[in-house]
Amino acid sequence: MSDLIQLRGLRVRGHHGVFDFERRDGQDFVIDVDLELDLAKAATTDDVSDTVHYGELAESLAEVIAGEPVNLIETLADRLIAVCLVDDRVAAATVTVHKPQAPISHEFADVAVTLRRTR
Repeated sequence: MSDLIQLRGLRVRGHHGVFDFERRDGQDFVIDVDLELDLAKAATTDDVSDTVHYGELAESLAEVIAGEPVNLIETLADRLIAVCLVDDRVAAATVTVHKPQAPISHEFADVAVTLRRTR
């Protein structure tokens, strides 16, 4: 499958983490998503109902991030990828969860977990 819908840099505040202060204070999480699906029909019909609506996808992902806290970004990524695979037209999805304010005592550029799932 070579067709992709990509959503990059979705930033949502969540309360995930293993430390009490992470759950209490929250922090921003940044999400990148790749959806692999056949976009030929949407390209031909020019109808949004023939594709995955990326605005609605972003809202659904944001609800998960802002929702019930989890300890690990691995768990958060798993919940997010489940949202991406709700639409049966999606053959595969890749989700990366970035935690730019992770509690690390050294300077760092990024902490991220990436999951890929196929049907």
